[in-house]
Amino acid sequence: MSGGVLFWPPAASHHAEQVDLLIGSFGAMIWLLTLPVFVLMAWFTIRYRRSKDVNRDHAPTRNLWVELGWSIIPFILTLGFYVWATMLFLDIYRPPADAVPIHVVAKQWMWKFQHPDGAREINALHVPAGRPVKLIMTSEDVIHSFYVPALRVKQDLVPGRYTSLWFDAEKPGRYPLRCAEFCGTDHSVMGGMLIVMPPQDYAAWLARNRDGGTDGTLAQAGARLFRDLGCSGCHGAASAVKAPPLGGIFGRPVALSSGDTLIADDQYLSDSILLPNKQVVAGYDPIMPTYGNVLRPEQVNALVAYLKSTRASKDSQ
Repeated sequence: MSGGVLFWPPAASHHAEQVDLLIGSFGAMIWLLTLPVFVLMAWFTIRYRRSKDVNRDHAPTRNLWVELGWSIIPFILTLGFYVWATMLFLDIYRPPADAVPIHVVAKQWMWKFQHPDGAREINALHVPAGRPVKLIMTSEDVIHSFYVPALRVKQDLVPGRYTSLWFDAEKPGRYPLRCAEFCGTDHSVMGGMLIVMPPQDYAAWLARNRDGGTDGTLAQAGARLFRDLGCSGCHGAASAVKAPPLGGIFGRPVALSSGDTLIADDQYLSDSILLPNKQVVAGYDPIMPTYGNVLRPEQVNALVAYLKSTRASKDSQ
């Protein structure tokens, strides 16, 4: 930090440290490979200038080992950096099974966060230090991009789609989060704060916010919506209407009328609510009404959380 300008953001996670090490090592390799070239160019320009009396008879024309060396060694080094960078890239899309799921909805021009226990916040994301967190993200209007410089992670949020990202912030503190995609007039002020807290402080924060008037956990709010919207009248076990049963569906294969089979993930459950005729289950008629213009993204997240919770209930039976 110099004169109030942050030249390099702090690294708040192991992934961020690895990214810094990758960039620093790659930069060192570039200097190692290019600096000798420019030094030799300058030296040869001076030594072998036209007016210099130098014996140029029988000058060697080639050296096979030098030529192979300056081709093969940079190639192997560059290939090693490619593998290293690929492993880091793939790692941020493979969250641990015990990662805390937090739903993120981007909207011009704010960030809305929903914790599993029902706590909600705007433009501030509280997370526990030393515990993996998985963000399940979507946009309410245009493309946004969730970016936390201290974590060295960035992910676009696209309307009508779910994207995800995970991180493990190890160092408690407050870190800026920004939108890294131009999203309209007030894009420059669409920011917020990632607040990494010791686990005990995070638990106390959750308790305070849960007691502050939230409607139970996200799954419980989804269960009430499931009943209030009449979903149980068609998808319930005792329903007289022929509709696909939804209990325990999350993570299981679903056969479609098109002959394809897919896994019921967050995107499929969301599409089934907002675009029910997009992927019709085999053996059922496409008669479900769309809720695309009825439900807010937060309500869709709650319904999906409820359907995911029924999988855990079914597995425990």
